Amino acid sequence: MRAGDATRAGDATTGGGRSGGGRVGRLPLRGRLALLTAAVVALAVAACSLAAWLLVRDQLVASLDDSLRRSQVPVQLVLRQVEAGRCVTVPSDERAEDANPFASTVRIVDRHGTSCVVFGQRQLDVSADDLAVARGEVAESLHHATAADGTVYRVLTQPLPGTDAAMSVARPMDEVKASLDRLGLVLGLVAAGGVLLSAGAGVVLARAGLRPVDRLADAVEHVARTEDLAVRIPVEGDDEIARLSRSFNSMTRALAASRDLQQQLIADAGHELRTPLTSMRMNIDLLVRSERTGRPLPEQERRELLDSVRSQMAELSALIGDLQELSRPESSPAQAATEVVGLHEITERAVERARLRGTGVTIRTDLAPWYVRAEPAALERAVVNLLDNAVKFSPPGGEVTVSLDGGVLRVRDQGPGVSAEELPYVFDRFWRSPSARGLPGSGLGLSIVARTAQRAGGAAELRPGVGGGTEAWLTLPGAPAPPPEHPPHVA
Repeated sequence: MRAGDATRAGDATTGGGRSGGGRVGRLPLRGRLALLTAAVVALAVAACSLAAWLLVRDQLVASLDDSLRRSQVPVQLVLRQVEAGRCVTVPSDERAEDANPFASTVRIVDRHGTSCVVFGQRQLDVSADDLAVARGEVAESLHHATAADGTVYRVLTQPLPGTDAAMSVARPMDEVKASLDRLGLVLGLVAAGGVLLSAGAGVVLARAGLRPVDRLADAVEHVARTEDLAVRIPVEGDDEIARLSRSFNSMTRALAASRDLQQQLIADAGHELRTPLTSMRMNIDLLVRSERTGRPLPEQERRELLDSVRSQMAELSALIGDLQELSRPESSPAQAATEVVGLHEITERAVERARLRGTGVTIRTDLAPWYVRAEPAALERAVVNLLDNAVKFSPPGGEVTVSLDGGVLRVRDQGPGVSAEELPYVFDRFWRSPSARGLPGSGLGLSIVARTAQRAGGAAELRPGVGGGTEAWLTLPGAPAPPPEHPPHVA
């Protein structure tokens, strides 16, 4: 056989084995439950039937032993057959004349192993147990013996008084065997009926028990077919099926909320993108029209248009960056790229960046060392957002105070502040207070701050400042010194 043929043959053999072994696995769940129920009941009925059959057999054999002990054997007739230590077999025709309703056999066994039949027509072999009784080694022996025609006998051997011989009384086991056969037939029929009934009961129970699963499967298929996440499964009881139903309902609610947030994000992003794009298009159209018509704009007006386009492009780039940051899933692989970094160092870099953009606003810092485990780039972006927010709302010549102590970063401005009614919404995506809608920004900065803090195991909060303004709190778990195995990250 060639190697390829051998490989194909092996594959065919393996595939056949898999096909044969997987037949039960291809059954529907109802069929498997019914089959399992029938198998368990069959094993239980078989065990009970076997135990009953063995118990009845022992009782019948014990009853037969008692009847052998109570047998009225003519001992004097037996003793006459023992002459000078020898036993003499009664002639067969004489034995045939005696009535023998139970087909019993009585024989004499001497200490040399010689046996002679006194009553009955069957000749049974002498066993070691019979010899042991004849020699006086044991007081009695009960055992089975098989005749030449295959009939099984129950044999009781006892010493014969006044002789060196023993007397064996044997009765056939046919009556016990017949009773056991009838009992086995009855138990077999009962077991078969029990298995059939259990299989039917298993089907009924499986159908009733899996009805909630059918409802769940129908609901899943409906959601997959129609994308209708408003489907809810009625929950009954507190069992595993009820838990599964509650889990499915929770999943559909979470999916519906996620889809709503996604649609809201797309709608809000489209709205925020439309404003800078419209303004850019108008400014670029003015520049293009002036070039095409050959009537250039005054230099000052042209410079203002270019500055406006540049500013709108920067705003658009910042908005796209914020959207990319918020579009990352919570379990993003980038979340695993955390390092032990100095929050005070990151804040210092963020302050330098904010000073470049916040002309006319003074930023004062008081930063104590504090090391945290976080994503360095995301954490710096969050601190920059807090500072930009404070600078944006500070009046010209105002002051922004930045302090870090015990893992709490506080950024306070001297702006108009946030009303108590607006505080619950400040970390929502695209939310902007009415007073800030005329200022640059997308309403995503504080959302990024809250998300970054949550990823680092901390929290973000906005509070009214004492004496006016707003104070932003960024609380992150950490320590005033880095662990020895994690030196501080150096940018």
